[in-house]
Amino acid sequence: MRTVAILLFNEIEVLDFAGPFEVFGVTGKQAGQEPPFLVFTVAERGPIFARNGLCITPTYLLNDHPKANIVVVPGGGGIHSDGTPYGSRREMDNAVVLNWIRRSNESAELVLSVCTGALLLAKAGLLENLSATTHYSAANSLAQMAPQTTVLPAERYIDNGRIITSAGISAGIDMSLYVVSKLLGKPVADETARYMQYDYWK
Repeated sequence: MRTVAILLFNEIEVLDFAGPFEVFGVTGKQAGQEPPFLVFTVAERGPIFARNGLCITPTYLLNDHPKANIVVVPGGGGIHSDGTPYGSRREMDNAVVLNWIRRSNESAELVLSVCTGALLLAKAGLLENLSATTHYSAANSLAQMAPQTTVLPAERYIDNGRIITSAGISAGIDMSLYVVSKLLGKPVADETARYMQYDYWK
């Protein structure tokens, strides 16, 4: 069984984390077999207040959780009218979160980002000389902060081997189903999508 750690932070986009959580959480359960993934959330502290007021209690804190085979870094956020960053834009300056991403990368089998989570991977130094995608509205920001990264905003997701990035919000579901296919085979991914009644980008 692979463990999947999904990072949470305030003002996170709900579907950015909930989409991958659903995909990995329901995979394999229709067959009545041992689930192939154990999914949990991690955060610097709790509770977490996501976009539109959703309150979430993280399963674990960043310094106290099981080893993660797969790490998911969601996005969500931007710049307020007064110039202050929120969500992923604020976390880009959070050394605790960035160090956790770097540490997790050292031992994880796969590191995934959704939407502006790619900005956090870039700030942590994980996208150097790789290709990446993100939400179309953040493509220029990603290109400016990571000049050694080839930014391809038209791509739904991009697989660099260990590091996989996806475009905005719902693209995280497609990326997660792709990862299921990559690890367990296309029939398993197709069955997961069928259970979710989701037509995914293949």
